[in-house]
Amino acid sequence: MQRQRGLTALARRLLLVRMAMPPNRPTISPERLERLRAICLALPEAAEKYAWGDPTWRVRNKIFAMQKGNTEGGRPSVWLKAEPGEQADLIDLDPDRFFAPPYVGPQGWIGIHLDGRQVDWKAVEERVVASYRLIAPKSLAARLSSENQGREGEGSSPDARRERRARSRERKRPTRRGR
Repeated sequence: MQRQRGLTALARRLLLVRMAMPPNRPTISPERLERLRAICLALPEAAEKYAWGDPTWRVRNKIFAMQKGNTEGGRPSVWLKAEPGEQADLIDLDPDRFFAPPYVGPQGWIGIHLDGRQVDWKAVEERVVASYRLIAPKSLAARLSSENQGREGEGSSPDARRERRARSRERKRPTRRGR
């Protein structure tokens, strides 16, 4: 009986030590993390929470974005939910920027590297908003649509997304020469 109590006390101490551990050391520059944070927190009811030592952004406690790569030698990136089929299309389109992240990649999530010389923040914002729309309750996603209504060049409507996918597929198709 005493041995069992000792293990329980040890387990309790280990849990307290683990809970007190600081987040992973960021490999992303503070400016880029702040820019990503601003994009994510601008969405309705979005909240930031550290999980697994990294910042995550959630809507009603469901993750729509995770900043990852904060390990020794890791590449800073953001992981986002993608529509079915988009993961493969994006990776084919630009494999230096997009990748299938571990753990959530098989569920269709997409990773975007944030360590390049220049980050296309407009594209990152579009992907974050698309991920948010997939995760957020319909009422919040509708609120986002009404807030964005009237903005020119929004490009995040379903029709605009379909057009972009069709254009990217046309670019990937090999041409038949000699016929």
